Amino acid sequence: MAKSKTRDCNVAMIGTKFMGRAHANAYLKVAKFFDLPVNPVMHTVCGRNAEQTPAFAERWGWKHASLNWKDVVKDPEVDFVDICTPNNFHEPIAVAALENGKHVACEKPLAASLDVARKMRDAAKAAKKKGAKTFVWFSYRGCPALGVARDLVSKMGPVYHVRANYLQGWAGPDTPLVWRFIGKVAGSGAHGDLGAHSIDAARFITGQEVTEICGSIENTFIKKRLIPEADAGNIKGGHVAKGAKKMGKVTVDDAVAFLGRLSGGGMAIFEATRFAIGNQNANCIEVNCEKGSIRWNFEDANILWYYNAEDDPKRAGWQRIMCTDAGHHPFAHAWWPDAHIIGYEHGFINLSSSMFNVIGRKKPEVPVPDFEDAYQTQRVLEGAVLSARNRTWINMKDVK
Repeated sequence: MAKSKTRDCNVAMIGTKFMGRAHANAYLKVAKFFDLPVNPVMHTVCGRNAEQTPAFAERWGWKHASLNWKDVVKDPEVDFVDICTPNNFHEPIAVAALENGKHVACEKPLAASLDVARKMRDAAKAAKKKGAKTFVWFSYRGCPALGVARDLVSKMGPVYHVRANYLQGWAGPDTPLVWRFIGKVAGSGAHGDLGAHSIDAARFITGQEVTEICGSIENTFIKKRLIPEADAGNIKGGHVAKGAKKMGKVTVDDAVAFLGRLSGGGMAIFEATRFAIGNQNANCIEVNCEKGSIRWNFEDANILWYYNAEDDPKRAGWQRIMCTDAGHHPFAHAWWPDAHIIGYEHGFINLSSSMFNVIGRKKPEVPVPDFEDAYQTQRVLEGAVLSARNRTWINMKDVK
């Protein structure tokens, strides 16, 4: 059967570093693996470096390269603007793009602060009335195992516990002062970078909201770091001159942990750190319910562990589910035979398929977060900071 005719959706991407590569790869691959109602076209990439940006465009297959995002968001040929810049640039680009009638996707966290996130949420509300869609790259929603977890938890009765921790160990004293350690750029440290994923995963899997922050602590272990000559474009890289001694102040958290109550009456525990030495990308979540439990660790991303409390006690135990079955697990149909696993980059490709399905008025395989959704996660981030700094419990009704 011939594939139905699809319309083109011209994509412009702002940013060419770590996330730029991940997003560009998604646009390059998504229509090759998924049948989409709209066809993403890699129209324009925008960066800051006059030499590197055209080279990036050529390497990844973008038709045009630009150094001016303000021109890009006004381009009448552009339908969809993707923002993968540092956090302090999200809001001006997103608002301008929405005002020019573009669909907008934005990296997480939505913004560097709750006040700015609110402006983005309000701009999205206004633009939605005119047909513009918004999306946020909580890329782990593109992991099939989390979609399976969401389905299982919905059938397991009341949620008692959520414990989510995102553990990395790369930020030791030898790591230079890249933008992720600078508050005016990043807004927060491990809390917004990693904790936002944990909060989103908890909300996504349970369908519940955090209603109260019952205690929070934050810490910055390394107060000063060497200033690099340039950011290398990955998580921890920076070009530090030989013999460099100039230090800069770290103005974000290195680790945050907090407790919360859920709207369904359960409890939640969250931890985010870049100092869990020995952990590389241990994004973990466990949910305990009346009729069973699930647990997942991104370092073994294709595997979901499931415990059915209603099993015969003679054979009860944790069940290992390989979430690669095309007939039963989200996104698996687009990829390889069962147990031919997928990796980090596939989460972005899978989530982008959901975005283009939404734009084409087709139901996505799993719900994709929009600015409103990401704003709710940002509220929890803010609540945890308020709790830590004021050493008090926070009712989320007061965090608006």
